[in-house]
Amino acid sequence: MDYEFRRNTLDDSFHAELSMGHEALGRWLVDELGTDHAEIDNVLRNLQDVMQQGGEWNRPGKVFHLQLTQEEALVQANALLEGTDEEMPEQDFHAYEEESVSLCGPEDLMVLLEAWQDFIRRYGR
Repeated sequence: MDYEFRRNTLDDSFHAELSMGHEALGRWLVDELGTDHAEIDNVLRNLQDVMQQGGEWNRPGKVFHLQLTQEEALVQANALLEGTDEEMPEQDFHAYEEESVSLCGPEDLMVLLEAWQDFIRRYGR
C-alpha cells in the first residue's frame, strides 16, 4: 500500500492520498481521525490488542466505519452499511464502492497510522 501525506500551508489542512483500492482509508484518516492524537492513540491501542489477543473491534465514525480483526482492517463508508433506497446503476455503484471501501492487513494499518501520526506531529501547528 503506497501513500503520500501533504499539508496545505494556506489553510493548515492535512491530506492523505493512498494507492488505488485504499482511497477510503485515506479519506478515513483525514475525515475521522484528522489531527486528533488521542484518537489515533486509541485506535493504535485497540489495533495492538486485536492483533495480540484476537477478537474484533469496531469504531463507528461520522462518514466511515472501521472494523478490525486479527486478519484484516476494513474501512467502509457508513452509506454502504446502511444501504440506500435509491437505485444506482451497477457501473456507477461499483465506482462509488471502490472509493468507499478499503481492506488491508492490521500490520499495514499500524504502519500507516504511525506514519500519519508522525507526519501530523512534525508538520502540525
